Amino acid sequence: MLDAILFDLDGTLLPMDYDEFTKGYLDLLSDAVAPYGYKKDALLGAMWKGVAAMMKNDGSELNKDVFWRVFFGLLGENSYNDIPIFDEFYTKGFHNAKAFTQPNGLAKELVMAAREKAEKVILATNPFFPRVAVKARLEWCGLSESDFDYITEYENSSFCKPNPKYYIEICEKLGISSNKCMMIGNNMQEDIVASKAVSMSTYLITDCLIDNGEKAETPKGSFKECIEFLKKQ
Repeated sequence: MLDAILFDLDGTLLPMDYDEFTKGYLDLLSDAVAPYGYKKDALLGAMWKGVAAMMKNDGSELNKDVFWRVFFGLLGENSYNDIPIFDEFYTKGFHNAKAFTQPNGLAKELVMAAREKAEKVILATNPFFPRVAVKARLEWCGLSESDFDYITEYENSSFCKPNPKYYIEICEKLGISSNKCMMIGNNMQEDIVASKAVSMSTYLITDCLIDNGEKAETPKGSFKECIEFLKKQ
């Protein structure tokens, strides 16, 4: 029995073309906040710089604090009062971004298979988003927060993939051993190479494969093949 099985979300439990989803989601966000004076180019520029800052986070701050500090530094401190506007978007309008994903109906089966093989099941999605946005994306693929023992989001994380310290932080918080964990994801560098760096076993789901750099040996296959792989462990 493993200590934990970790799952990526975007492109893994929730199949998608990541670039298509990102463009569609950001267009929706831009439209939602435009009435409050946010110009699309400035908004997206600030958001991308905020994401870049989270990816460089050294663990001294939560990702949430890093993001908003950069975002407000570029768009002005008055924007701080608009956080409720962004929160409302993720609660309501963000659900329209489901149109840019391709749920396959198998996510629940895969997570339940993991339940039989590990003490804990963890949603290890790159923690750029607030919890409400993670919850929404889980709903799109037929899952809920209660299906996981721990979920990473920007409110509780101080590192991002592909920094191996992202995985170390999870293990330290939960008191589990990385060499008794398995990471399942679709991104060779962020999910496989980074987690193997801290001695996790891995499985690469290839339906929505992202592979843009360093390689690592790993079992791999389709979403359906991953379910069968887990059942045989």
